[in-house]
Amino acid sequence: YFVQLVNIMAAGPLSVSSNASTNNDGILIGDKVYSEVYLTIDNSLIPEERLSPTPSMLDGLDLNTETDLRILGCELIQSAGILLRLPQVAMATGQVLFHRFFYSKSFVKHSFEIVAMACINLASKIEEAPRRIRDVINVFHHLRQIRGKNDQLHLPNPG
Repeated sequence: YFVQLVNIMAAGPLSVSSNASTNNDGILIGDKVYSEVYLTIDNSLIPEERLSPTPSMLDGLDLNTETDLRILGCELIQSAGILLRLPQVAMATGQVLFHRFFYSKSFVKHSFEIVAMACINLASKIEEAPRRIRDVINVFHHLRQIRGKNDQLHLPNPG
């Protein structure tokens, strides 16, 4: 999942292939020369045609369930970030990565927990607050155990 996430995030004009070379005018990637990055509201958001239908909807997941999974994934990233003592900007970056991943891939085919784990790991590196992968895994395991205990508390007593 981590490799797929990196590949999705790297896709676009900023991805550098092995045949990239630099010159005075910028960087040559394929047959185009890139010299500056222009960020505007038009090119920073996901294009409208990718917003609906999402890959999850195409796989039969209804909008309410997808929204709940997106919220749950973001809450999981936030909780993990707090336990890992990450800065808020790293948690927000992880949540953006999470949403962007699931606008390209389906919740039906990918575990949102594993993707959330990869997002928080990648975001911690991007925002220069790296955490060991072992710590990330331990925190997510701890959060899963807490969720399991809370679910058992809400179950009706047998008999």
